[in-house]
Amino acid sequence: MIPIETLRKMPKVELHVHLEGSIRPETLLKLARWHEISLPADDLPGLERWYTFRDFSHFVEVYIAISQCIRTPEDLELIAREFLAGQAAQNILHSEVTYTAATIEKHVGIPFDEQISALKRAMDYGREELGISMSLILDIVRGHSLDRAVQIAEWCVEAKEQGVCALGIAGEEWRGTAEYEPAYRLARECGLPVVAHAGETCGPEVIWDSLNVAQAVRIGHGVRCQEDPALVDELRKRQVPLEVCPSSNVCLGVFPSLVDHPIKQLLDQGLYVTLNSDDPPMFGTTLTDEFARVSETFNLDFEACRSFSVRAADAALVDTTRKAELRAEIDSWQP
Repeated sequence: MIPIETLRKMPKVELHVHLEGSIRPETLLKLARWHEISLPADDLPGLERWYTFRDFSHFVEVYIAISQCIRTPEDLELIAREFLAGQAAQNILHSEVTYTAATIEKHVGIPFDEQISALKRAMDYGREELGISMSLILDIVRGHSLDRAVQIAEWCVEAKEQGVCALGIAGEEWRGTAEYEPAYRLARECGLPVVAHAGETCGPEVIWDSLNVAQAVRIGHGVRCQEDPALVDELRKRQVPLEVCPSSNVCLGVFPSLVDHPIKQLLDQGLYVTLNSDDPPMFGTTLTDEFARVSETFNLDFEACRSFSVRAADAALVDTTRKAELRAEIDSWQP
C-alpha cells in the first residue's frame, strides 16, 4: 500500500473537476453569511453533513444552493483562489476546470466579462503565488437552446487569451449531444477543442456522438464504453483520453462499489486513462484520495500511479512549453 502522504506529495495534473462542485463547505458558509442567505445548516459540522452525498436529487439540491450563494465577481475570485490553494496543497501542478458560466449569468446576473476577469485574477494568483496553473473549460449544459450553446462557444473564443482552453458539453446525457454541432464547429474553427462528458449515465451512443459530431479531444468519464467492443477498439486506436472519476461513478450509482469499477479493465485494454475527482467535497474525496483508493483497491504500485499523472500532463490543453514543464516535474519526482 502506498502511503497517502506520498500520493499527496506526488506531482499531479487534474483534467476533470468542476469549480462550483469544488466549493468547500466552509467557503459556502462564509458566502452565505456575507449575503445573508439561509442554508440547511448554519455551522460547519452541520453543513459538512448536508454536503455528504445521499442521492442525485440531493446532489442537485446542494449544487443549486452553492450557485445561489455566488453573488459577486469577488465571490468567484474567492472560490477559485481557495480551490487553487487546495490543489497546491496536493501538489496538483495544473488543473483544467469545468465552469458553467451560463448558469452564473442567468441565475445570479454577473455578466460574462466580469466573471472571466475575476477568474483570471485567481489564475494569476495561482501562478504567481502558488506556482500552479489552471485553465477553464466553459460548458454547454445539455438542455440549453442552440442559440445559448453558440453564445457559450462565442464566450470561449472571446476568453481564449484569458485562460479558457476548451468548450465543454455536460449535463444529463439523455438530453442529447449532436444538436449542438454548430457550437462545436465555431469553437474548433477558432482554435479551441471540445471536451465532452459522455458515457457515465448513458451508454456508448453518447460517446460515439461526442467523437463523431463534437469531435471531442477528451471524454469526461467514458466508463460505459465497455458496453460496445467496437467503441473500445476505436478509443484504443485513437488513444482518446478518458477522464475517469471513480468515486463520482460509485456515488451516482454507475457501479455498485469501487471493486466493481472497470478502471483496471480499461487500463488492461490499452485505453488512455486519467484519474480525476469531479466534484470532490460532494463525493467525499480529493484527487489524492482517488489515487489512494484506486491504488489500494486494484493493487497498483507507485509507477502505475505516476503513469496517471504522466497521461494527464500529456493530454492537458496547454502549450508545449508548459507541457514539458509538467512532464519534467512528474518524471523527476521520487518518493
